[in-house]
Amino acid sequence: MWADSVFNYLKIPDRRERWLVGSLDLALKPIAGIRRIREIPRQNVPPSRILLLRLERIGDMLMTVQAIQSIRRRAPEAHLRLVVGSWNANLAEMVSEVDRVDTVDAPWLSREGTCSSLRDIAQTTLGWSREKFDLGINFEPDIRTNGLLATSGATRRVGWTTGGGGAFLTDALHYDSNSHVTLNAQRLVDHALPAESASSIAAKQKPLTLPASAKSFAALHLAEHARTGPLVGINPGCGRSIKQWPTERFAQLAASVSRLEKATIVLLGAEHERPLTEAIKRSMPAGANVVDMVGTSLIELSGVLQRISVLVTGDTGPMHLAAAVGTPTVALFGPSDPKRYAPLHRNTRVIHTNLWCRPCGLIRRPPARCQNRTPDCIEGITVERVLEETRILLNGQP
Repeated sequence: MWADSVFNYLKIPDRRERWLVGSLDLALKPIAGIRRIREIPRQNVPPSRILLLRLERIGDMLMTVQAIQSIRRRAPEAHLRLVVGSWNANLAEMVSEVDRVDTVDAPWLSREGTCSSLRDIAQTTLGWSREKFDLGINFEPDIRTNGLLATSGATRRVGWTTGGGGAFLTDALHYDSNSHVTLNAQRLVDHALPAESASSIAAKQKPLTLPASAKSFAALHLAEHARTGPLVGINPGCGRSIKQWPTERFAQLAASVSRLEKATIVLLGAEHERPLTEAIKRSMPAGANVVDMVGTSLIELSGVLQRISVLVTGDTGPMHLAAAVGTPTVALFGPSDPKRYAPLHRNTRVIHTNLWCRPCGLIRRPPARCQNRTPDCIEGITVERVLEETRILLNGQP
């Protein structure tokens, strides 16, 4: 149909949402033309104050860290302000290149009890406008965060057109949905502050700067166990069931690693995932060494992940956190695309099945045949294959 062809630049799967965002874009174009006439970006003046928006989940924020580090190399004297959801605030504080972290809990990303009121958001953006940022970068392809960036009053506003709201930007780029999130973030930086090549970004990754409290917490709980053999982290939860490897397979893996490698099994997860880890504990053979680290804070988890030998996990936040602190990781991928979301860390072993239907990317709205069951793309990942990759990393092979 006509509207589909007009709005095909929007990479929004839901047709109704795509039409709504596309209609808003059309309505905003005349306003954008007027604003661009009045606001001439100062392309040749190095920015002294830079505002960065990354309001989404843990993995999204962590996949942007390398781009932030690149900004600091290119603008060593600039003030860098990073805006995240409150759930990521502690992690953002570990990005040493950032001078200050602000939080905005956007209503469309809110978690229970964490939604910022419109009044709070207005007060925050008013504060940004008073600080007169030279450059603002929105790493999210979303019309709403593009609008939020526009209210900051930043002289130059760089972001994506792909989720709508290009009219709010002075520099609107097209998001490459076939490229890694990290490399897309770097593309925005390369456009805003041309200098280095994005192709070498993985080699330039610098681990997060962990606070002393994270290191002391991990040492307190794991130092004694590390003397007897390797520490293998097991993170069975995955946020959404469609991405989750069966708990009984995690249990089989944990038992095999414990027996073959004389490893201590470190169970990880959020408090609401405790039933998964309890099931694994009950299935462990007598005499197996198991440490329960479920329910730790993100700061504590970062210390634990840095301390362990290998992490086995699905496609979820701790996978990205492990890569950010330099931990070898076996990452299990189902419907999501590892080319876009897998860690770029050289010590990451990605496991997925080769099916015609994957990666479908249908995480929020799975196809009917994958609902209320383990999808084929997850079912096809065997314990034997995960065990093999885990042992390869334990033996020091990247």
